[in-house]
Amino acid sequence: MSTKPTTDEINAALWAACDTFRSTMDSQSYKDYILAFLFFKYLSDKYKDKYNEFKEQFGDDEAMIQRKMSREPFVLSDDCTFENVVANKNNPNLGEFLNKIFEKVEDENKKKLEGVFGDLDFNSSTKLGDTKDRNRRLKHLIEDFDKPKLDFRPSVIGTEDIIGNAYMYLIERFADGAGKKGGEFFTPHEVSVLLSKLMKPETGARIYDPTCGSGSLLITVAEEVPHKPNTTIRDCSLFGQESNGGTWALAKMNMFLHEMDAAQIEWGDTINNPKLIEGDHLMKFDIVVANPPFSLDKWGHEHAAGDVYKRFTRGVPPKSKGDYAFILHMVNSAAEGSGKVGVIVPHGVLFRGSSEKTIREALIKENLLEAVIGLPSNLFFGTGIPAAMLIFNKGKKHKDVLFIDASKDFDGGKKQNKLRDQDIDKVVKAYTAFSTLSEAEWEDIEKYAHRATFEEIEGNQFNLNIPRYVDTFEPEEEVDLKVVAQEIEALESNLTKVKSEIQNYLQELGL
Repeated sequence: MSTKPTTDEINAALWAACDTFRSTMDSQSYKDYILAFLFFKYLSDKYKDKYNEFKEQFGDDEAMIQRKMSREPFVLSDDCTFENVVANKNNPNLGEFLNKIFEKVEDENKKKLEGVFGDLDFNSSTKLGDTKDRNRRLKHLIEDFDKPKLDFRPSVIGTEDIIGNAYMYLIERFADGAGKKGGEFFTPHEVSVLLSKLMKPETGARIYDPTCGSGSLLITVAEEVPHKPNTTIRDCSLFGQESNGGTWALAKMNMFLHEMDAAQIEWGDTINNPKLIEGDHLMKFDIVVANPPFSLDKWGHEHAAGDVYKRFTRGVPPKSKGDYAFILHMVNSAAEGSGKVGVIVPHGVLFRGSSEKTIREALIKENLLEAVIGLPSNLFFGTGIPAAMLIFNKGKKHKDVLFIDASKDFDGGKKQNKLRDQDIDKVVKAYTAFSTLSEAEWEDIEKYAHRATFEEIEGNQFNLNIPRYVDTFEPEEEVDLKVVAQEIEALESNLTKVKSEIQNYLQELGL
């Protein structure tokens, strides 16, 4: 039996496979090849493992084996296995050969895998070079995955979520190297963990991300839910929508690799073409989370007033800033009387005026806003600006709002700051206390957390800027003028002495 590879070994082997492309194209181009190949290898290894299991059980009864295999979540023909790819790695038309295999895998699994490989083209001379260079690179890619450390058979790696975590590891590495574009498909894991713990999804929850990217945030929230009895499947249902086709494909693969392939992930513009609909209204969810694009321009302002789903009855966000378009969509997608919403926003959402103030005021007067949490700067890929989390709760029992300033708690990195476990725990502890204690029982945490009344927020004209509620002012150390005067006198005395010594030295030199 093969030795079970560690997570670090798998991650290192996968990252090394990227060397095939690093000198040829940027990470935004080659990530699709690496991630698609990882997914294909996983499907093939898992399929082979299941086939061998049935082979051992039913011997030479191939009809019975195939009948059992047909009930698996996906099917693979014999010519669509990784073994067949390895056997054909010297094919003079290797790019075309791989395209046909990946297309056939999609065709044979249309219900779950249609479109999952997107516009991936292994025969692209533009991206992979002429035939000779292309064949060489693709052969290296195949050989990179044909290694013991990348044996993804469940009988080897067990039932732990090692492959799903490896996929997330790669996505995060790609996001880190993609700069601003990285933020379009990946939310830093620590931020996702914080939001998931604040949401506290319960068993059986319906969880939704309207801007799901590669699905990392959605999966992290789902991982807070217990498994179904005697399975590795989380006892919840997942839903998402993503506007970028390539990123949507990443999310579909991500769900499959985390054994969450029952997730319903739609492709389309959430604001202008929401796909998760029941009858003539938006689907409703227990938990709604998102890290939408900050202050999106041209988000669909021209159609908002006539929105058939009545998402903008509280006001229409400004044309050049779509933050509240996503917030209103999320609030309207939360289950009445119990649904919770967690959204990451730029700080401008807290205090900008005009229509945004109108919307903000309406949400507060409806007693939907539960918490405002300020995060450290430079947490997100491609932007150094600080962000905040807004928590809305349709089952809120009081009218107070919690304000937390967590902006100073982080681990400083060379390229990005990161939330530490203690930083996450500190926010969650304060939020949990606020959620469970009465106003009389609650005590503000100095320079960190404040429980604001509706009247206090109204007095601030519904401005949610955190420094209005959490006093983080640090007084400067008092200056002892007498000591300063003595220090100045000593410095002047030393300066006079030095000038005299220099003058004597110059005289000795006859200058």
